[in-house]
Amino acid sequence: MAPGMRRVKGILFLDYVRMLRARKGFDWSRRVAPEDLPYLRGQVEPNEWYPMATFERLGNLILSEIAGNNLDAVRMWGRLSVDQLRMEYPMLVEPNDPVETLNRFRVLRATFFDFQALEVPLLTEEQAQVVIAYGMGPVAEEAASYQTMGFFERLLELSGVDNIFAGFSSRSWAGAARTVLDLEWRMPRR
Repeated sequence: MAPGMRRVKGILFLDYVRMLRARKGFDWSRRVAPEDLPYLRGQVEPNEWYPMATFERLGNLILSEIAGNNLDAVRMWGRLSVDQLRMEYPMLVEPNDPVETLNRFRVLRATFFDFQALEVPLLTEEQAQVVIAYGMGPVAEEAASYQTMGFFERLLELSGVDNIFAGFSSRSWAGAARTVLDLEWRMPRR
């Protein structure tokens, strides 16, 4: 691996490739960087590592060509991705225990990127804070942060909480030193 080359695991990379391939009749060769085309044409292995730079460029294409630059659509996709990931990792969610669910995610997230993309520095019974640092350009970082927001909203939902609030207290794409996602929720009364 070249120095400074960040990578993403194939299980996440594959989602991007599938989404682009699903757009039948679109000539991606006119929009995809030449070095990225082999990834669209070849087989993506879920357990292999892929370049983060390609992941970012494919994500930007998805944002503009498929999501129409709609961050709500990106956030919804983040929500949907939890259900797909849960099929691969059924132990991800601990029913009625958001803290354990988020702790399980902490362990799992280290297998998706070979760098510190997400940290959970604060986790209590009814709140969490996620520091997001994918290290991409502003457009891609914003989209990935909204996708991450949707992901955590759905993950918390599946863990049995309600009244979920998710919001950014700082945004790197808007000039802040880092992106911080604040999450709050309530455990339903039983």
